[in-house]
Amino acid sequence: MFWWCGYFLFFRFSPIPLFKFRTLVLRMFFSNISFGARIYPSAKVWNPRNLTVGRESTIGPLADIYNQGRIIIKERVIISQKATLCASTHDYNHSLHPLILKPIVIENNAWVCAEAFIGPGVTIGEGAVIGARAVLMKDAEPWSVYAGNPAIKIKTRKRFDES
Repeated sequence: MFWWCGYFLFFRFSPIPLFKFRTLVLRMFFSNISFGARIYPSAKVWNPRNLTVGRESTIGPLADIYNQGRIIIKERVIISQKATLCASTHDYNHSLHPLILKPIVIENNAWVCAEAFIGPGVTIGEGAVIGARAVLMKDAEPWSVYAGNPAIKIKTRKRFDES
């Protein structure tokens, strides 16, 4: 409840260029976020305590970080506008449908394109690209491009020098 108050009072309506300010707000609620990260004010973070974001990573406008479970976004990662990362599910074989938390890990230099959905327990390998509106429910290989619903590997991405 405290987070949602802080979200609406300080985060959601802050001017777009105040990336360091939003990082500070998230850190006040126990996120592990590099000051070099860029998180847009319209991005939604469900639980700051379960979020790690590395340097030079971006969480774009209207991205939905539904992190009941841990979400780890490493360095130089792009989460594009309206993408959804969901780190929890339910056991549909049990009558009470108990919550199951499964972490999401996104390795360095990966890109989750606009409106893509990343499901619980997924690891996106270094340099992988998940195409617009793709639904990724299984791990993505490093330096590969995925598209579709369900997302499938469509090609290999050229590696680049990080310097």
